[in-house]
Amino acid sequence: QVQLVESGGGLVQAGGSLRLSCVASGRTFGSYTMGWFRQTPGKEREFVAAIDWTSVKTYYADSVKGRFTISRDNAKNTVNLQMNSLKPDDTAVYYCAARRGSGDDNYRVDRYDSWGQGTQVTVSL
Repeated sequence: QVQLVESGGGLVQAGGSLRLSCVASGRTFGSYTMGWFRQTPGKEREFVAAIDWTSVKTYYADSVKGRFTISRDNAKNTVNLQMNSLKPDDTAVYYCAARRGSGDDNYRVDRYDSWGQGTQVTVSL
């Protein structure tokens, strides 16, 4: 497992942008698929985006395609989520997650072994 720490959340107006970052500890960061998930009170945690260890393949939820971009820097043990054109529906706690392997099931919460503590994103009208 790796330890994950997110940052970059905050309050932004609709149409604005935020950039979330997640720093991982551990020497094997480059071998993990990294994902971002989000959760609002009373709802299940939902998939946002994922990137495989090569950065060749990226995956997005339909609700964020064209607005969010996931990227990683294996030399810095960092994965980022650039969020543009934010909407009030994007308001949630955002979590960084890591898993071994990769596949079409990268959207599944139960595929991930390690989770960060979460960072709050609030989008106002």
